[in-house]
Amino acid sequence: MQADRSDELRRLLAERILVLDGAMGTMIQQLQLTEGDYRGSRFAEHPRDLKGNNDLLVLTRPEAVAGIHRAYLEAGADIVETCTFNGTRVSQAEYGLGEFAYEINVAGARIVRELCDQFTEANPDKPRFCAGVLGPTSRTLSISPDVNDPGFRNVRFDALVEDYADSARGLIDGGADLLLIETIFDTLNAKAAVFAVEQVFEVLGRRLPVMISGTITDASG
Repeated sequence: MQADRSDELRRLLAERILVLDGAMGTMIQQLQLTEGDYRGSRFAEHPRDLKGNNDLLVLTRPEAVAGIHRAYLEAGADIVETCTFNGTRVSQAEYGLGEFAYEINVAGARIVRELCDQFTEANPDKPRFCAGVLGPTSRTLSISPDVNDPGFRNVRFDALVEDYADSARGLIDGGADLLLIETIFDTLNAKAAVFAVEQVFEVLGRRLPVMISGTITDASG
């Protein structure tokens, strides 16, 4: 089924323009969620602040995330992105939740998958697709975070590959039709993501379409 949907996506891309959904973060901001919303009952006693960890909402407030996805589908989006922009271990580790990265990616993809299936069933002539999002992470391989030590890096290439691979597996296991390496600001990070995705495809013995979006940084960084 997943392979069939990916093949259909490739066919449609050759025939017409497909519409991608819009921003997730600003839509979540409009919900004015509280710290308690982010924590839910599962993370009520977590020692760190969790407000702002939008990816965690796929576990603690999945109905809120689904509502945003549904709004984009109702507006006509052909491809809907998962709420997993910071779903890597290295990004979730900043909240003390690195161990939940795989689960977050599976849950994020399942929310979109179920909605896409519902909308496709209601209108088979307009199939909808789930894009599994791999964000840029909170670390950079090319730039030192310490202005006094230009050679210092706070993450290794191999470690980032492992993180991306774990997230990619979660997205695929959750039902993603394609993978979107999103808002890349460091081409070396993108290389790590692509390398990881290729490793996952090799292990699975099948491929999904891959998209990459980037952001341009100016001379000031």
